[in-house]
Amino acid sequence: MLQTMGLTTTNEMIFDFGIEEIKELSLQWYWVDFDRPSEEESELLFSFFDFHPLAIEDCLGRLQRPKMDYYDGYTFFVLHSICSEDLEAEELNMFLGENFIVTFHFGKLQEMDKALEMILTTSKTWDQGHKFVAYQIFDKVVDQYFPILYNIEDHLDEIEEELSPRTVHLSMDYVFEVRGDLLRLRRTIFPMRELLYRMLNSERLNFTGQELAYFSDVYDHLIRLGEMIDSNRELTADIRDSQLSINSNRMNSIMTTLTIISSIFIPLTFIAGVYGMNFDRMPELHWRYSYLLVIVIMAIIALSMIYWFKRKGWIGIDKT
Repeated sequence: MLQTMGLTTTNEMIFDFGIEEIKELSLQWYWVDFDRPSEEESELLFSFFDFHPLAIEDCLGRLQRPKMDYYDGYTFFVLHSICSEDLEAEELNMFLGENFIVTFHFGKLQEMDKALEMILTTSKTWDQGHKFVAYQIFDKVVDQYFPILYNIEDHLDEIEEELSPRTVHLSMDYVFEVRGDLLRLRRTIFPMRELLYRMLNSERLNFTGQELAYFSDVYDHLIRLGEMIDSNRELTADIRDSQLSINSNRMNSIMTTLTIISSIFIPLTFIAGVYGMNFDRMPELHWRYSYLLVIVIMAIIALSMIYWFKRKGWIGIDKT
């Protein structure tokens, strides 16, 4: 599906005109959006616009890294939109010329709808031209990154507040999942940041001071997003270390308890083993109070060891 809009030399906005009318109409600038194009519509990149084969190859192939390439008469951009559900990147291609902007994408992008809505409701668009349209697209693509990271931050804060030995295994699984999500976001956001940096320092794009201000704002957003990713990765590392510490302390507590129990039963097992040999010439076997005496001795040994362990501080360890 193709969507078109443009500004005539009489400052009149027109919409949904045919591709073949572009050369006939007297336009100051125009925007053509290839939204989930068919094969026939994709052929227009060759036949009508005569874009470079390498740029068209990047459009038709998936998935290119965010980048910027210079060609005669236009600049080619590759942007990445991110799906909030599965964090999969969706490629958005853009051709920016002296008086036109052409966008190409195979997936349905909410960012494009929001950019179009902003353009239609902002009177400045008509005066500032197609580069302001490009800014709106960049801005809406980058703005869609924020809710994803905010959602991750909220979940990490909840994990940090509720971290306990009972939830440690569940939290650990989720933390590793979040680290994977942050890595995928990093692979998109950091190249996008490099792309904006190149744009701001490019002499071939001929940005005015006002246009630079707009794109600088997008670059600032990407810097902030990069900082959020790094801080969240550090937070996941801290949570992971806390979980490992909890596991270690819990294991130490369990081992201490088992060691104390084993230590108490070692002498008791020795006594029971000695009197369980059933030799005929063991005088205590036939004494009337032998059983009671052995039980009392074993109880004294056990209580004495418990008292000694408690004085050493080995009993009463906090297991939380």
